[in-house]
Amino acid sequence: MIKIAVLVSGSGSNLQALIDANLSGKIVGVISNKPEAYALERAKKNGIQTAIIEHKQYPNREAFDDVMHQQLLAWNIDLVILAGFMRILSAKFVQSWEGKMVNIHPSLLPYYKGMHTHQRVLNTGDTLHGCTVHYVTAELDAGQALAQGVIQVNLHDDAHSLTQRVHVLEHIIYPQAVEWICNGTIQHLENGNVLYKGQHLEKPIQFCNV
Repeated sequence: MIKIAVLVSGSGSNLQALIDANLSGKIVGVISNKPEAYALERAKKNGIQTAIIEHKQYPNREAFDDVMHQQLLAWNIDLVILAGFMRILSAKFVQSWEGKMVNIHPSLLPYYKGMHTHQRVLNTGDTLHGCTVHYVTAELDAGQALAQGVIQVNLHDDAHSLTQRVHVLEHIIYPQAVEWICNGTIQHLENGNVLYKGQHLEKPIQFCNV
């Protein structure tokens, strides 16, 4: 069984969606860089180990990441899931977990990497928006995309409504993509290639207007 750790900084709604999905893998630990993160309470209510590693207590990003790395090794983790983890990870940490770490980003990657995606979509007048589950690489929001949830941007949408609508999508496609990794439907090969049902994954699996 694949052992999963989830990295969080906030309320943990995606963590809750993963817990509720009854994955074939097991979430064995949750790490937060913020002791007040409600995600920690969600973990405790479900009997999941937690670790608080405050980035402010370390002199640099690398030192912080090294402590997280050691905790993941102690838990014997196979897969790291970023779920609202608001820290940019060092290249060394990312390389250590390459092919074993996924994130969800609130846009249809490769479009709108980085922050404030919902407002940027509105500013450019795009008709489609959504979220993308992807492997994490040293380049921000640039790893292989695994799954996307797609919605139509409505005339009355603002940044808040888009945020809420995309959150609904996240809670559907993130558990699905993680389950595909857990059960072997998605495989990350040593050469960096990604397989879906044994075939090379050329573009993300799309869930439209969920």
